[in-house]
Amino acid sequence: MEVSEDKSRVVLWGEIDGALRTEASGVLASALERELPVVIDLESVTFMDSTGIAFLVQFCTIGADEGIEVVVRKPPQLVRDVIEMLGITELLGLTNDPEPAPEGRTPLAS
Repeated sequence: MEVSEDKSRVVLWGEIDGALRTEASGVLASALERELPVVIDLESVTFMDSTGIAFLVQFCTIGADEGIEVVVRKPPQLVRDVIEMLGITELLGLTNDPEPAPEGRTPLAS
């Protein structure tokens, strides 16, 4: 997770699946504790199963409940297709808005 004065940025890459449950929960808690907007960057995700989708839904739902803006940016087309098929595009605040690549990523997935 990357932090700045005005937001938290969670960068996911590689395969996002159930093996990341514990680590993902910790990142979720840390990001939401800051009470600042959160950007979830999916640009480098190569695979996401239902556990990954559930993580995104949980993250965005808790953020909304807490009054914290959470948006998902730049999912690969395969992930975008699943999100659109499930009808959760709006819930995830899905956008393809460009944002600079992070310099020092802390992996949540590899």
